[in-house]
Amino acid sequence: MSSINGELLSICVFCGSRPGVRDDYTLAARALGGLLAQKGITLVYGGGHVGLMGEVADAALAAKGKVVGVIPRSLHEKEIAHKGISELIVVETMHQRKALMAEKADAFIALPGGAGTFEEFFEIVTWAQLGIHRKPVGLLNVCGYYDPLIHQFDRSVTEGFVRKEHRDLVEVAASPVQLLEQLYRYQPVSLPKWMDRTET
Repeated sequence: MSSINGELLSICVFCGSRPGVRDDYTLAARALGGLLAQKGITLVYGGGHVGLMGEVADAALAAKGKVVGVIPRSLHEKEIAHKGISELIVVETMHQRKALMAEKADAFIALPGGAGTFEEFFEIVTWAQLGIHRKPVGLLNVCGYYDPLIHQFDRSVTEGFVRKEHRDLVEVAASPVQLLEQLYRYQPVSLPKWMDRTET
């Protein structure tokens, strides 16, 4: 899947396999899933039916959207897979899962989540920094969940570990509507391509 004239046809959403303690997280996941469907944007995600993963997928399906899940066989066999989505792709490893989700997406959004969400998000940001892709990346900062991370991003610039243009690769907004607008307006930074994805 790819964009046509800058249009976002598919967005990969990283999010928790747990719902979190605030109803706001669930509401944000539902709002995002519904919004993507309304805009005709395919949801690409980790294929699960639990936590925020299930919420964003169910909301997209309820709004007649297309949902593509990518899940490792080990998780599929534990009955974590969502059985009602448009397309479920079973892969062998977590690495294959991330690579395929990235390939199928025109942009990326991270909802609140735990270590798995952080790892997926940071790999995509790193790929952008290395010039492997030029797709927009966004944090949906529900209830200030990502405030500490945003502060760390800014500090990494101040302390000389990250260039400002690399920090600016990440869009941040508190609402799905605002974040999607920012992703549509995103202009890729012209950075040297250090390596190809086959080298990661």
